[in-house]
Amino acid sequence: MSRSDVDARSVAVVGMACRLPGASGTDELWALLEDGLDVLSDTPPERYDADALHSPVPAPGRLAARRAGHVDGIAEFDAEFFGMSATEAAELDPQQRLLMMTAWEALEDAGLPPDRIAGTRTGVFVGNARADHLELALRHGPESATAAQLNNFRSLLPARLSHLFDFRGPSLVVDTACSSSLVAVHQAVQSLRTRECPLALAAGVNLTLRPDEGLVMSQAGGMAPDGRSKFGDAGADGHAPSDAVAVVVLKRLTDALADGDRVLAVIEGSAVGNDGHTSDSVLNPSLEGQIDVLRWAYEDAGIDPADVDYVEAHGSGSPALDPLELTALGQVLGEGRPVDRPLLVGSVKTNIGHAEAAGGLAGLIKAVLCLRHGRVPASLHLSVPNPEVPWDELPLVVPGAPVDLPELDRPAVAGVSGQGSSALNAHVVLRSPDPVRAPAAPAAHRTAYVLVLSARTPAALEALARSYAAHLSPGGAGSGYSVRDICFSAATRREHHAHRLAVAGGTHAELVAALTGAPAPDGGPVSAVADRYRRGEDMDWEEVFGARGRFVPLPTYPWQTRPHRSGGQRDDSGDLAAWVLREHARTGFDDASTLTDIGIDSLAKLRIVVELTKRSRLEVDPEEFGSLRTVGELRRWTRDLEAVAR
Repeated sequence: MSRSDVDARSVAVVGMACRLPGASGTDELWALLEDGLDVLSDTPPERYDADALHSPVPAPGRLAARRAGHVDGIAEFDAEFFGMSATEAAELDPQQRLLMMTAWEALEDAGLPPDRIAGTRTGVFVGNARADHLELALRHGPESATAAQLNNFRSLLPARLSHLFDFRGPSLVVDTACSSSLVAVHQAVQSLRTRECPLALAAGVNLTLRPDEGLVMSQAGGMAPDGRSKFGDAGADGHAPSDAVAVVVLKRLTDALADGDRVLAVIEGSAVGNDGHTSDSVLNPSLEGQIDVLRWAYEDAGIDPADVDYVEAHGSGSPALDPLELTALGQVLGEGRPVDRPLLVGSVKTNIGHAEAAGGLAGLIKAVLCLRHGRVPASLHLSVPNPEVPWDELPLVVPGAPVDLPELDRPAVAGVSGQGSSALNAHVVLRSPDPVRAPAAPAAHRTAYVLVLSARTPAALEALARSYAAHLSPGGAGSGYSVRDICFSAATRREHHAHRLAVAGGTHAELVAALTGAPAPDGGPVSAVADRYRRGEDMDWEEVFGARGRFVPLPTYPWQTRPHRSGGQRDDSGDLAAWVLREHARTGFDDASTLTDIGIDSLAKLRIVVELTKRSRLEVDPEEFGSLRTVGELRRWTRDLEAVAR
């Protein structure tokens, strides 16, 4: 296959976002990798009582370990941003809630305003193998099997995103156990190559809310008692389970370059394959099956396996799987490799644990970061190399300290592996993007540019202004980019919401001063543009900026979250109106707001009648309640009801 053929089939990673143990984004993930941190911790009691289930020796019905990787704040959600009432949010699987926010962040990272790609044939591919929230709810007895639980079936994970963003392309869950999210990437790549979709979101989501799988893995000897994934070590004794939510935005490389997108990495090829009869049982891994998939992936990519610089391994710390995986990598990627350039191999699971169905995507994001920074962080917990691996015969190294990728006359190449207990192996081949020359800046004909910010609430807009001020200040991530590119990106690569702010300035310092309340000098025509934007007018940004600028990173949306926990958060103060409005209103309101406008429609009213009957222990007339039109009428009506109840 010629280089031009490969480039025509290549897929660009144009955006990424994640919620991982110890990291609420990709920058935080890289920081913990660079620092060599193991961020696993004791299981918090709000998940389940790990202390009561734990046993230091194998025993039926007991967990082998207390420690796991946990994403903080899984109950936190910005319901108002997504047009949900508090009740809807509390009943919704937190996997869906975090996936929505993470997908929005990934699209912002890609500079793709959701309103601009609404109605397109964009695809959504989600790797997932859990429905803990639904299963916990159904354990409460037959009465818990309400219609609301229809929203928590696993098929709704991708469907929720497709509906939220009005994406019309394929939308599906991929479940191949621990290789799920990497297979989702493979499926997205195939969909892009066949032009089934012009854009794709590939995601992985895994929140461990129940101990059940951990109990099963403990009985099977698959859980590390000390809660550490010791990939490649003689003492490897199983994995440590972990949460993860991760999303990547994918686009055909040719389209990404034509559209001026920021290419984070390039997917050159991928392959998936089952072990079939090459293993003696469906649960046992196969060396031959792994070798096949590696060869197929590099054939698909048109890359010599000897040119691979780094592999992010499946790397779970399994005493049975580690030797097979390392041997397969050494045999396929070691053939013809120069002796002075061994293959670097590592595993993010040694830092954050094994995120099961989402683990492959966590590994892919780490690999993209390695390519971006030109460096491979240390893989942790390897003190004595596993004697089952023929290290002397295989040209590979698991680095115990950060190692720079070699500087060669070609792009750096990385592979990412995933293996599922379904015997489904996956491998994705990445390379670093070609250097992109920044477009020549237009001739300076002005002294100021307009920076526009918007949000869905005043509080979020204030928080966004603070984020931009920090971003633009000395030492901030935006201080190294030109003012024009920052302003151009904010205007053309962000969705514009109802609450708006616009400031003008010719330097970073002037923009920071304006964002922090300093009196703004008259910017002439630019000030007029700012005034029009603040009034909510639609702007022709091509006319405002002239030549196209370069898309550069910007702060992401500042979520205004609060906890939403199923079955809780009820106000027992007796103020029924406050309770109804908090639980069911989807937007801000005042007494003149109509109930319909704030999301309390006829169906919601029927539900509220049932809830009010239970709370007040009075017979509530559905017709009487259905006749209420405004928030003020609701307040007066509930006061009368409370008086009767007393």
